[in-house]
Amino acid sequence: MSAELLINVTPSETRVALIENGSLQEVHIERQAKRGIVGNIYLGKVIRVLPGMQAAFVDINLDKAAFLHASDINSKLILKEETDQVPDIRSLVHEGQHIMVQVVKDPLGSKGARLTTDITIASRYLVLMPNSQHAGISLRIENPNERDRLKDIVTPYCDEQQGFIVRTAGEGADELDLQHDAEFLRRVWHKVLARKQRKQTNLPLYQDLSLSFRVLRDFVGINLERIRIDSNLTFQELTVFTEEFVPELTPLLEYYPGELPIFDLFSVEREIQRALHRKIELKSGGYLIIDQTEAMTTIDINTGAFVGHRNLADTIFSTNIEATQVIARQLRLRNLGGIIIVDFIDMHNDDHKRRVLHSLDMAMSKDKVKYSLHGFSALGLVEMTRQRTRESLEHVLCGECPLCTGRGHLKTVETVCFEVLREIVRVNRAHDADKFTVYASTAVSNSLVNDEYHNLAEVEVFIGKLIKVQAEPMYNQEQFDVVMM
Repeated sequence: MSAELLINVTPSETRVALIENGSLQEVHIERQAKRGIVGNIYLGKVIRVLPGMQAAFVDINLDKAAFLHASDINSKLILKEETDQVPDIRSLVHEGQHIMVQVVKDPLGSKGARLTTDITIASRYLVLMPNSQHAGISLRIENPNERDRLKDIVTPYCDEQQGFIVRTAGEGADELDLQHDAEFLRRVWHKVLARKQRKQTNLPLYQDLSLSFRVLRDFVGINLERIRIDSNLTFQELTVFTEEFVPELTPLLEYYPGELPIFDLFSVEREIQRALHRKIELKSGGYLIIDQTEAMTTIDINTGAFVGHRNLADTIFSTNIEATQVIARQLRLRNLGGIIIVDFIDMHNDDHKRRVLHSLDMAMSKDKVKYSLHGFSALGLVEMTRQRTRESLEHVLCGECPLCTGRGHLKTVETVCFEVLREIVRVNRAHDADKFTVYASTAVSNSLVNDEYHNLAEVEVFIGKLIKVQAEPMYNQEQFDVVMM
């Protein structure tokens, strides 16, 4: 399988596309304005100790001093003794002291960042814990055999200077992937210590990687052919980064100066737009309907215009098989997670069901995100889950529709017209008016004076008053006002 990364960089946004066999499989997007400082490590200076609050203010070269509470200080490192109680803040830090801290909460309003001295650095599968010696496993990994397997792999990486925790995403990871992560984290930590020795206070000792760097870290071990970047500055920065931390990727980096925008290669822009649509066409003439809701994602398969086989059963089976490949790709591309319900076209042949389920499982096996797949339910639905790793593509690129407020549909013109007529009658009963003016959208106004003219006239006769209709082009289809004159 051939694979490559396309990295598109602008001052305000970075986008990364994973291409496999000439087809877009994943899109990652990061906007500069939404990047925080949580996870950044600083060599800060204590500027004030507050015994009454059991806290200290620390200067980490931001606009506001950061806040460090006594409970967030690893007293065992400072006092060199075992204790389960929180010592007095004055025994832990003093004014003018330089201390290595990590941000756990971004500045908010008038409040500065919240800090801790319990440093952790995360990678794709592991979390490095300096000054800890044990190997831990995420509690969300419940299978005892898997926990034992992971602990056996990670324990040799731990020593007196550092320990590791296997993240939930590490479930099922092979030994080579875990080894890559451990080696990467060790190199990062050595760089942090070197910067600390130089007393680097004007810049972070470590900051969470931006998207272009992070994807290179996370794609270590994946068989990439090349990595094309359309920013020369980013290309040079990534070259320095890979030479230090992931040298096996350096030969794959390639600056792309082409006149054609990099995301027009492999039709990436077009595929991103298609991934925002509910309806996905199948090559055979069938189609999928994908609906993402708060609770779950539902996928409905339809034969559409596909009549390519001699009997209906074979037509349905072929459409369902084709749909399994498209479903697996769309879940990755849209980054849909949580509960997913797939409504395949009904099949009465048990062998067909088994083969469709196997085809979906094989297609999903290419996905590096953890998933679980269940068989057909009594209602003929396939239930599955996919781990949530980041916001879905729709949530990153789209917001709630101001017209339908998230319903996904607008009331028809006919429905709004009837609402207007009912509102006129209601207002007439509650208030004494000589006549009424209706302000509504152009479509509703036109319908009231044309298609619904007889109904409007009947209301005029019923209330015995004149009704005038005024079009308001700025009104949306559901918006109207009934004004007493």
